[in-house]
Amino acid sequence: MKSLLAAALALTLPTFAAAHDYTLGDLQIIHPRIFATAATAKSGGGYVTIANDGETDDALIDVRGDFPKVEVHESYEEDGIARMRHIEKLDLPAGNVVELAPGGYHVMFMGLSDPFEVGEEIPLTLVFEKAGEIDIVFMVEERTGDDAHGTHSE
Repeated sequence: MKSLLAAALALTLPTFAAAHDYTLGDLQIIHPRIFATAATAKSGGGYVTIANDGETDDALIDVRGDFPKVEVHESYEEDGIARMRHIEKLDLPAGNVVELAPGGYHVMFMGLSDPFEVGEEIPLTLVFEKAGEIDIVFMVEERTGDDAHGTHSE
């Protein structure tokens, strides 16, 4: 299953993504990234793909970083209005891939005092229910046309 899942992911992600991927047990943390923010932005969104190659479900239960507040959010629409809410637990079913992407699940960095600038590296710790903790780096990238449908000030 691992090689099949890895092959599928390789076809869907840009080639530069492999430069900063991580493995923790059966979890693959693929291409953690943040888009550059405006100078006045007080928040920004982080995105990553997580593949659970194992036979056991897991969950992302916490994110930690050097920010006033950082947590996993879910974007949704209610009564025609785009909204976000904090989620305590992001399920990672066995044999599946969960994508944190604009317009869906994402890591929300709040209370920014400086903008995220292209080329910066932002360290963060991901905490999983079963696999444990891993320190990763989110790379700050320029937003492209494909990424323009984000719903907040990243």
